[in-house]
Amino acid sequence: MKKISDSTISRLSTYYRTLSRLIEQNVETVSSDEIAEINNITSAQVRKDLSFFGSFGKRGLGYNTKDLREEIAKILGLKKQWNVALVGVGNIGRALIDYAEFKKQGFIIKALFDNDPKKVNTEVGGLKIHDIENACNIVKKEKIEIAIIAVPAKHAQAVVDTLVQCGVKAFLNFAPVTIKVPSDVIVKNENMSIELEALSYFLTQNKKGD
Repeated sequence: MKKISDSTISRLSTYYRTLSRLIEQNVETVSSDEIAEINNITSAQVRKDLSFFGSFGKRGLGYNTKDLREEIAKILGLKKQWNVALVGVGNIGRALIDYAEFKKQGFIIKALFDNDPKKVNTEVGGLKIHDIENACNIVKKEKIEIAIIAVPAKHAQAVVDTLVQCGVKAFLNFAPVTIKVPSDVIVKNENMSIELEALSYFLTQNKKGD
């Protein structure tokens, strides 16, 4: 499989959402220029990103919005259901459990884990919270493919190590720490502090310019 950059995959997700909004507005066709303008990039970038995966649309006519969204959904793997485990049923974890968009996109939270005795064996959102010590049995039973890590930084690596041993190959990490994994395992980090610091840097530098 050809190596596709993370930035290209990220833009495909953006195009998918752009097309969804256009479809809601009853827009049937769209050009690369229009997609580019909506997302503040160049039309050449849009065409290049799509060209990695085939030929879409017709010259002079643009893209059918429903057809292109369908093709991007296939590329991103959104046409199947992915079974997800969530580790850490704290404030962030509970918010993620309630996030309805996951289910719409085929990401189904099937298992919850925590190490707090007060939470283990209770239920949230109709799902039982399991002790992380029993992870492998649950991962196998629920056929978990993706795990969301929402635990304190000091526990994150150990949790990921445990789940890797259970066969999980993909992680979304909310813990503010770098996770080390084998080469056949992927980790995507969602660090809100880093994003806020980037905004802080931008505002600070702008004020210096003033």
